[in-house]
Amino acid sequence: MKQNASIIIADASSLQWLLKQSSQVPENAAGMKELQEGLSELLQGKIGSLIICKEKDEIPAAVVQMPPLKFGSLEIFPKSRTVQLNSTPVLLTPKEFDILYFLAQNRGTVFTKEQIFNAVWEEDYLLSDSNIMAFIRKLRKKIEPNPDKPTYILTIWGVGYKFNDNLKNTDS
Repeated sequence: MKQNASIIIADASSLQWLLKQSSQVPENAAGMKELQEGLSELLQGKIGSLIICKEKDEIPAAVVQMPPLKFGSLEIFPKSRTVQLNSTPVLLTPKEFDILYFLAQNRGTVFTKEQIFNAVWEEDYLLSDSNIMAFIRKLRKKIEPNPDKPTYILTIWGVGYKFNDNLKNTDS
């Protein structure tokens, strides 16, 4: 299995062009329907990235081994980087998704704002505490039934945040 990968950043016009070009390829071409669906989902903002592999065994193991996380009515799908609440898609920014997924994976562990930043941005802590607080606030508005009394992302005063350890992952 090859270990090399390329990341290509494409804007909406490039994605639209690729989608249009793919419609000229015979429908029975291997993977063409999936490619068109993936490009459409990228354009619609349903997913943040698309991995294209030549052979099925080239799919990175880290992607294959990422099961969905489900906590009651909140579902987190790491493979597609999507979230649903009550079976309704929740549109998150890439960083909002990363913060939610990081906290949910480590349910019950309290993290400082600096630790969250370092885990999600994977670089030295440069932002002020208020920036992490703003991300958490926006995230809560999108996923919490009552953002003022959070169910999922809890504040540990004077320390930081944690994903509620009283919520069980119902898919595990």
